[in-house]
Amino acid sequence: MIRFYFHPTPNPLKVALMLEETGLPYEVVPVDTGKGEQHLPSFRKINPNGKVPAIVDTDGPGGAEARVFDSTAILIHLAYKTGKFLGAAEVRPELVSWLLFLASGLGPFSGQAVHFQHAAPQGLDYAVNRYRREAERHYCVLDDHMAGRSWIAGDDYTIADMSAWGWLTRAARVLKGLDDPFAAHPNLRRLYEAVEARPAAARARAVGSDHSFKTVTDEETRRALFPSNYPAVA
Repeated sequence: MIRFYFHPTPNPLKVALMLEETGLPYEVVPVDTGKGEQHLPSFRKINPNGKVPAIVDTDGPGGAEARVFDSTAILIHLAYKTGKFLGAAEVRPELVSWLLFLASGLGPFSGQAVHFQHAAPQGLDYAVNRYRREAERHYCVLDDHMAGRSWIAGDDYTIADMSAWGWLTRAARVLKGLDDPFAAHPNLRRLYEAVEARPAAARARAVGSDHSFKTVTDEETRRALFPSNYPAVA
């Protein structure tokens, strides 16, 4: 059994998709980040970094319980656990390269672009420009790679495509103000739509829908999501 610590944001969405694709049994454990539940000691035992997603695999290596945190680490763990969505052996170096590109580039810069365009105080024009342009650059890198390709690594659908889909679901927020965020990135549109059309994607989007997560952004939420912006409490 997989205990899946979840909030409806892009990185947990990737893991939800992988769980639905593999058919592994799992239990959703909601973590309301707007209320600061990611900072509770009980959750920090699962992820010391205090972020979702995280999982506890009750049947980990050697049958021992294992915690796994960070969406990319979870995707890799589940792929090796099931032997699915890793692609052919000869494309594994390419697969890992794109996974880390997504984990260290497209994802974080997309997240910062969303933050500075939608959540940060007005007047931070340099930061808005910096992160928006870097997000666009990462989109272009992946779009160029996808020209003439169906999937990111090799000929098969893999965890790299799931990882990209997680953040591409937020393209309209990343590229704020565009009527069609994929207009300049037709190959990304094709990738996004191919993953979106899979039955598991609809099931992944429904994960956690039976839980009422906090949606109001107030001072509690800002302190929970951006604790580094505030003085440490003695």
